[in-house]
Amino acid sequence: MDEFTSLVDAYETIELLKDLVRINSVNPSLVPGAPGEAEIAGYIGKYLQDLGMETHITEIKPGRVNAVGVLKAEGEGPVLMLNGHTDTVGIEYMEIDPLDPVIKEGRLYGRGTNDMKGGLAAILTATKALVNSGKEFRGDLIVAAVCDEEFASIGTEALMKEVDIDAAIVCEPTEFQILVAHKGFAWIDIETRGVSAHGSAWQIGVDAIAKMGKVQVGLDSFQEESLMKRSHRLVGPPSVHSSIIVGGRELSTYPDRCNLKVERRLIPGETKEDVETELESLLTSISDIDPKFDGSYEITFFRGPLEVSTDSEICRVLIECSQEVRGETPHFVGGSGWMDTQIIAKKGASAVAFGPVGSGSHAAVEYVDIDSVVNTARVLERVVHRFCG
Repeated sequence: MDEFTSLVDAYETIELLKDLVRINSVNPSLVPGAPGEAEIAGYIGKYLQDLGMETHITEIKPGRVNAVGVLKAEGEGPVLMLNGHTDTVGIEYMEIDPLDPVIKEGRLYGRGTNDMKGGLAAILTATKALVNSGKEFRGDLIVAAVCDEEFASIGTEALMKEVDIDAAIVCEPTEFQILVAHKGFAWIDIETRGVSAHGSAWQIGVDAIAKMGKVQVGLDSFQEESLMKRSHRLVGPPSVHSSIIVGGRELSTYPDRCNLKVERRLIPGETKEDVETELESLLTSISDIDPKFDGSYEITFFRGPLEVSTDSEICRVLIECSQEVRGETPHFVGGSGWMDTQIIAKKGASAVAFGPVGSGSHAAVEYVDIDSVVNTARVLERVVHRFCG
């Protein structure tokens, strides 16, 4: 093992994390009127500029801002990106003060501490340590603080149109494990159409809500009889569930429209085309036995699943560096949620997630283990030295 002295400052790392938590960066696509990422992107952009890095502050949409720094290399070695999202989910229902970070028993509490300002703080202080080391690297390091991961990931999507990289670490909270697979998802709108009529005119009226009931029964059967019999070794089975249903106008009127919003979670190997085939088959099977059934669907948003090779160079280096910092070997894991890793990997980079220990993402109480944030920074510091050096 090479002799290596970390320059990551533990106190500074946690103070930086506190600063990030104090900045309200709730995603306005989730909570209308929320501030978004402009303020936190400005803070991070200044931090990167003060390190002397080439820095880009980019407004993707009004108030939705990426902050990206580049540590330019002297050679043409492999390019690594450290990626983290700056947006959070809402704060109104929290049981703690979401914007007043408090440390108790080695945990820092507040909105975004775990998802994922802890990972961002680790990225930034690792980057500062790398700059302060004075080492000249063979490959570029890109530090990306991106917007909107909690909704549509417009930040990483826009960024990947501008950069070419060999590997990426997205510093989501993985409890020091290396995430190499996760599920994808499709958001689907289903509509059934009936015939509006007076509530007494059963000869004329066709109940669109009742017809949607047949769709829901079909989805439930598909879940139990098909999806639950499939599985992926790291992420488990796929799934489908109804989320929102709207239909009807008056008690004494047959409803002529019913709309159902559905989410389908995909495992690696499943595609958008698979989901389309499933929906077409379901609606056709209903109409074959009910001549009055009239329904259609639209996939309104889609993000594919992720699975990357565990034999990649970034996985090898991450294992080595994590062993050296923590004395433990990380495992390869999968996740049920979706991450920006998929957008990055779709462009050909080896993209994994690796980050600190915590709990309460999207919950009423959220925290991150402060020692794990510092150790994440120290692992990242070593990874960049080895991968880009």
